[in-house]
Amino acid sequence: PALTGFLHLGGLRTALYNYIFAKKHQGTFILRVEDTDQNRVVPGAAEGIEDMLDWAGIPPDESPRRGGPAGPYVQSLRLELYGRASAALLDSGAAYRCFCSPQRLELLRRDALRSQQTPRYDNRCRHLTPTEVAQKLSQGLDCVIRFRLEKGVEPFQDLVYGWNKHEVAEVEGDPVILKGDGFPTYHLANVVDDHYMGITHVLRGTEWLASTSKHLLLYKAFGWEPPRFGHLPLLLNKDGGKLSKRQGDIFLERFARDGFLPEALLDIVTNCGSGFSEKQMGRTLEDLISQFEVGRITTHSALLDLELLPEFNRVHLTRRIENQGLRQKLVRELQGLVELVYGDQQVDPDVLENEYVERILLLRKGHISLLKNLVSSDYSYLWVRPSVSRQQLQTISAEVDLIGKLVLGLMTGPVAALTVEELNKGLRSLHKQTRETKYSSMMQLLRLALSGRQHGPSVAEMVLTLGAEEVCGRIHRALHS
Repeated sequence: PALTGFLHLGGLRTALYNYIFAKKHQGTFILRVEDTDQNRVVPGAAEGIEDMLDWAGIPPDESPRRGGPAGPYVQSLRLELYGRASAALLDSGAAYRCFCSPQRLELLRRDALRSQQTPRYDNRCRHLTPTEVAQKLSQGLDCVIRFRLEKGVEPFQDLVYGWNKHEVAEVEGDPVILKGDGFPTYHLANVVDDHYMGITHVLRGTEWLASTSKHLLLYKAFGWEPPRFGHLPLLLNKDGGKLSKRQGDIFLERFARDGFLPEALLDIVTNCGSGFSEKQMGRTLEDLISQFEVGRITTHSALLDLELLPEFNRVHLTRRIENQGLRQKLVRELQGLVELVYGDQQVDPDVLENEYVERILLLRKGHISLLKNLVSSDYSYLWVRPSVSRQQLQTISAEVDLIGKLVLGLMTGPVAALTVEELNKGLRSLHKQTRETKYSSMMQLLRLALSGRQHGPSVAEMVLTLGAEEVCGRIHRALHS
C-alpha cells in the first residue's frame, strides 16, 4: 500500500487475499510500503497500516516492523537499488534521460485535452544523441529517466482475467521510471522490489491490469523472470458506486472503534466477492484459507452491503461468547465499557463481578450485534440499580403489594433454569390472581420496579438476566421506599 492514509476495506481485502493465498500454499506474506511520492506520505500511516493488519488477524510474515531477509521494506530506504537498476537500463538503451520542463509537459497535456485526446508524452527526448545528452548534463539541466515502450507486447495469463495484453506503446508515452529527486515511480519500484524480494505471486487491484504489460516489458529489459499476477475486481458499495472515504466510513480504525470484530469484516468482504467454494455467513479465517481457490475469483465487481455488517458481527460475537477463553476477554472488555459509560453513577461493585458479567453475556448471546449494545440505555438496568418509589408504582396499579408478593413467590423457584417463554407463562398465571390490574399494567409496573424505565427488553428477559436474588432485592426496595 501507499502511505497516503489509513487502511480501508479495499486495502484490507487486497491484503486478505494475499494472506489467504500465501497461507494456502505455505508461502510468505510480505508487507512492503510505498512511500516514493513523498508529498503524499501521511505521518504514522505505515504504523497504522501494520497495526490494522495485526488487529484484523492477518499479520505479515515480513514487514517494516518485523523485518526479514528481503528488507528494507520501505521503498524510500531502497533508493540505491532503483538508481542502479535505472543505470543498467540506460546502459542497455532501454531507458533514456528526459530534459523536458514541467511547463512543456503541461502544454502537451492541455493541447491533448483541447483536442479531446488522452494526454501522453510525445517521446521527444528519446531521440537525443549521446552528445546532446552530455551537453545538457554539463549545463546542469534537470532530468528524469524514462523507459522506452516497445510495440508488440507479449500476452500474459492473469490468474483472474485469463489471457491479456495491452499495447501500451500505442496509447501511452514513455513513462518516467526515476524522478529528478532520485525517487522511482511505482512502475520501476515494484518491478525491482518484486525481483529482489523473490516475489512469486502478486494479487493486486484491477486498476493495475492495464499497466501489467508495461511492467512485463521492464522485466524483459532487465532479463528477469516476472511473478504471476492476479488482478482483483473492484470492491464497490451495494449500488455499484465507489466506497465513500469522506466520513471515514470505510476505514478500519472506525470499525475497530465502533466495536466490530475483525473476523466479521473478513467474513463480509469475502462473502460479497468470490474465490471460495460457498457463500455462508460465519466463516472463520481457517474456513477462508481451506475454501480459497484463486481460479474461483470472478471478474465481476464485488458489491459490499455494509448494512449487513451488524448481522455478520452478531454471528461472530455469538461464537466468541460460546468460546470459554474468548468469553473471559469479553467479560473484561464489558467491565471496562460499564465503567466508562456508567462510572459517574451509582454502580454497585456486585455488577462488575466476573460471574454476573459472564452470565449476562451468555443470556444475551444471539440478541446483540455489538458488545457495546449491552451498555446502551435499554440495558442500563443491568448496571445501575434504579431509584423507584412505592408512590410511582401505585400510579400504575393499586395492587402493588399483591403483585410484589406474587413475583417474590415466583422467585423462590428455580428461575435460572427457565426460558423466556416459560417465565412469560409463569407471569401470565400470576396475573390471574390479581383482581383489577391489566396484564400490560402489571408488566409496566414490574419493568419500572426492575429498571426504572418504561421501555426496554421484556420483563421475562430482565428477570432472567438479573437473576432471582437481584430481582427480589429491587422489588423489596421499591415496595419499601
